[in-house]
Amino acid sequence: MVKNNSTKQQAANLGFEAKLFLAADKLRGSMDASEYKHVALGLIFLKYISDAFISVYEKLKADKDADEEDADEYLAERTFWVPKEARWSHLQDNAKKPTIGKLVDDAMLAIEKSNASLKGVLPINYAREALNKTMLGELIDLISTIGMNEEDDKSKDILGRVYEYFLGGFAGAEGKRGGEYFTPRSIVRVLTEMLEPYKGRVYDPCCGSGGMFVQSEKFVREHGGRIGDIRVYGQEMNNTTWRLAKMNMAVRGIDADIKWNNEGSFHKDELPDLKADFILANPPFNVSDWGGDRLREDVRWKYGVPPVGNANYAWLQHIVHHLAPNGTAGVVLANGSMSSNSTGDGEIRQSLIENDLVDCIVNLPGNLFYGVTIPCCLWFLTKNKNPKGLNNRKGKILFIDGRKLGTLVDRVRRDFSNEDVAKISDTYHAWRGQSDAIERRGAYQDISGFCHSANLSDLKSNNYVLSPGIYVGAEDELDDGIPFKQKLDALKAKLTDQFKKSEKIKKKILKHISDFNND
Repeated sequence: MVKNNSTKQQAANLGFEAKLFLAADKLRGSMDASEYKHVALGLIFLKYISDAFISVYEKLKADKDADEEDADEYLAERTFWVPKEARWSHLQDNAKKPTIGKLVDDAMLAIEKSNASLKGVLPINYAREALNKTMLGELIDLISTIGMNEEDDKSKDILGRVYEYFLGGFAGAEGKRGGEYFTPRSIVRVLTEMLEPYKGRVYDPCCGSGGMFVQSEKFVREHGGRIGDIRVYGQEMNNTTWRLAKMNMAVRGIDADIKWNNEGSFHKDELPDLKADFILANPPFNVSDWGGDRLREDVRWKYGVPPVGNANYAWLQHIVHHLAPNGTAGVVLANGSMSSNSTGDGEIRQSLIENDLVDCIVNLPGNLFYGVTIPCCLWFLTKNKNPKGLNNRKGKILFIDGRKLGTLVDRVRRDFSNEDVAKISDTYHAWRGQSDAIERRGAYQDISGFCHSANLSDLKSNNYVLSPGIYVGAEDELDDGIPFKQKLDALKAKLTDQFKKSEKIKKKILKHISDFNND
């Protein structure tokens, strides 16, 4: 988080979530962001489920035939049961007392005891001596302002937005380590807008705090779909992050089946039989200690055994393994995945291409991740390139170079505008033959420096390298219909011929000098 003396002036131009984060971040003092994160997010979670509970409570209280203290009544309303000692009003009334830490812990324990799905999920360490109780009380007072003077539905939405904003804010405060579990919204929006997860099973094998699922649900809402039409599945090996994901899903009211074990998706796949309609994933980049030496023979390695020293192609094949016959996937990977030929990467990439699994590659600019300048790319995979009602894309791959898109929001972080996201996603959908995208952007056509539809022969002539820059060419290049590779070969031949002529001239000059000296 960037801090300066004009914090109040900054806050005046920010949204509600940002103002709240600035105020909450100011309270943490010397506490490390990674520690304070759980303090703040745990309280926001308590506020959310308490508000949701009270909303149903008041309705039941007004119904003479209902019992507002019957936990089963709330189960029917898909709302968590909140015991009296865990309700936000009780914590707010006691926020200034030195025992507030223990009261919060007791509230967390009471909620876990009353709601089996939250067992082992909530943070229960507010009573520890190292946590400043005055700061804790002030934070409770601050969070109490969320949803004031709002209707119930709007209040819940605000709480969800605040929770999501805090996750991103703490990722920024923590830098690279935070970015490991929080995928920036710009990237997730590109994934969801391109995959369009309207209906079916959505899966993330390394789901972190669940941001992919939140954006998928948001996509459905924004495009007039029904939230119940999608079901989300995930797996996470970091227990602390898994707990964040569970709370994130609960705050947003998302029905999710998220599994945890400390072995991870490679070594203990908790959803071995799942075939997903949509897969969105941001695997950790270039992991070298993924235990590949223990997985030399595996049903997932259909396109080649992935190298022990890098998990990129293990993730890609794990994802392909979990795709339904008409499923599509979007995967965030390091740029090296597009061109690496070390220890079998090239052979696996060639096999994926020749089996027509790669649909589109998008090159992204650097600085999209919190605290990390490394650029990355998006792989879009599919098992069916000739679906009903769309263009037949068999034997073709779309390349998009988005490295010039986005705007710096501060010195080290870039963000995509709505237009940036739409430019990428509409290009993809027009290429696929979707009528709505064609109406907005026109029929697909290659744009020099931005997008190019390549066929298998193009890929083969470039040794199956998937870097978009090779295919889209330069932005100021005249679009004369001649493929970039053909131009490059012609330039190389011309340059070679000029070098030969230059060498002949050099020899003649040296001979003349030698003859002159002899005279």
